[in-house]
Amino acid sequence: MNIRRLLFLLPALLGSLLIATPAQAACAQLSFCSCTVTATGISFGNYIPVDSASNNSSGTVRVQCTLLLALAGSFTVDLSTGSSASYAQRTLRNGASILNYNLYLDAARSQILGNGTGGSSRITYNFAALLGVDQSFTVYGRIPAGQNVPPGPYSDSIIVTVTY
Repeated sequence: MNIRRLLFLLPALLGSLLIATPAQAACAQLSFCSCTVTATGISFGNYIPVDSASNNSSGTVRVQCTLLLALAGSFTVDLSTGSSASYAQRTLRNGASILNYNLYLDAARSQILGNGTGGSSRITYNFAALLGVDQSFTVYGRIPAGQNVPPGPYSDSIIVTVTY
């Protein structure tokens, strides 16, 4: 079992987009291959406490494996809880101030993305390939409306773990 971890940062109010540095590994379990994992961070933009609409945004996780000599395989993509230590409600922080948010597997934002525990779902990708895998997954984010927080830059760090 090979595991790759990648830091996935979530800026809330500064509006910047982070492109994470690729993580690489050799695929011993899949015979001869090499995998790269990249992620783009989620930028929610400015949060307006009196706005009645939630802030929605998205990012991606991309897994690329080349030179596979296996007929079939699979990998899982898990996301950490970040600073909140819970999948039920993740938190963006600015000092002592907290802004609730979460990450989802689906555009309807009904399946919390995590590691399969605590009510969360994980991404599992099965493949049959001889030459490689290049798969991108969208991560959907939402900051619920109606949170009374002071202005400032809120952020959280999420670790993306790919196991193959």
